[in-house]
Amino acid sequence: MTRFFVSADDISGGIAYLCSDDMEHIRVLRLRPADLFVVCDGAGNDHICRLQERGSNIAQIVETRPSMGEPTISCSIFIALAKSDKMEFAVQKSVELGAVEIILYPSARSIAIPKDLSKRTTRLGRIALEAAKQSGRGIVPEVIAMDSYQSAMELASNSALPLFLYENEDKTDLKQALELHPNTSSYSIISGPEGGFEPSEADYAKSLGLLSVSLGPRILRCETAPIAALSAVMYASGNL
Repeated sequence: MTRFFVSADDISGGIAYLCSDDMEHIRVLRLRPADLFVVCDGAGNDHICRLQERGSNIAQIVETRPSMGEPTISCSIFIALAKSDKMEFAVQKSVELGAVEIILYPSARSIAIPKDLSKRTTRLGRIALEAAKQSGRGIVPEVIAMDSYQSAMELASNSALPLFLYENEDKTDLKQALELHPNTSSYSIISGPEGGFEPSEADYAKSLGLLSVSLGPRILRCETAPIAALSAVMYASGNL
């Protein structure tokens, strides 16, 4: 079924109120009052709805159930700033795979730091919304921009298992890390820029308790690494 997201404030008394963009989408799809569609409240609930009448922005809720598209774990993705097409790919696929939020941050070797980061995050937020609709998510993961590497790593350290994807790690790989920490409820995945992390950045991450892990003998692109790691985490936790 077609999927829309609204604010929780737009759902009341068995009614969901749709915005003008959603109504335009409904018009394009030629949905009739008898046709069912899904309205998500952003809190993991799916409201099965139908229009009260053609052209109306009022949808009657006929059933409410938990979203089946939300994983049982919380996984935040930290992505170093990169070229726009790479960022867009990483955000889109992270949402599809079940990330709860995407945090952008500057790194020493980032080669594409926009002057106006708010415009970039606004566009990436729209991409996250469309990916959430397409993949059947119950929430729209927020895209957040941090102003420094240090603040991003400090935030990442708050999860139960912060995984620092480091190309020079030669002791622990991702598979070993996941096997050593079963039944973890919250993860952070930190991936680096196109040129990789500076050694000082890796040292700082380790000082905060982030677990340095390798993704294997092949060097992955900056937009591929977080997707590969997130896929592995979802598989290991029974969410894929």
